[in-house]
Amino acid sequence: MAATRLFSTIVLCLLLLSSSTTAKKIPSRRREPCKQMVLYFHDIIYNGKNAKNATSAIVGAPAWGNKTILAGQNHFGNIVVFDDPITLDNNLHSNPVGRAQGFYLYDRKDYFTAWLGFSFFFNSTNWHRGTLTFAGADPLNKTRDISVIGGTGDFFMARGIATLMTDAVEGEVYFRLQVDIKLYECW
Repeated sequence: MAATRLFSTIVLCLLLLSSSTTAKKIPSRRREPCKQMVLYFHDIIYNGKNAKNATSAIVGAPAWGNKTILAGQNHFGNIVVFDDPITLDNNLHSNPVGRAQGFYLYDRKDYFTAWLGFSFFFNSTNWHRGTLTFAGADPLNKTRDISVIGGTGDFFMARGIATLMTDAVEGEVYFRLQVDIKLYECW
């Protein structure tokens, strides 16, 4: 009886092993974005002399800093709010299709990095209406990804990834980001 049970167990194990190795493997599907776009946003930080052109300002600074010049030590402790134009190309003077509104804060003393929270507000009837909302850590590498965490209007409940690339920098006052947006959930 024990020999029969042992034999049955061995046969069952061999059948299970052979069936699992001969089963067809389903290739993994790589998800394609349902919407993709490349936009630019232009940030001109207030430096005490450019109030007319500034699109961002320091609203929080560490004890050793001030609100017109970014703090030393990798700008640690600075909080900046912005209302930047969004364009379809890298020209600051192109017609904006919307505004990037939000904040970034420099969150490490020993390394140049920031944390971002902002929305793109689209205002072009020829292009799109609605918002896209972004959040995430920005290690300020050549390219970096942040999350698209929602949207309204044409982008209702959108989810995806935005790859940021610093396209231009002019001292401590101006920078331009190229934002390559890939949405994987579109309604």
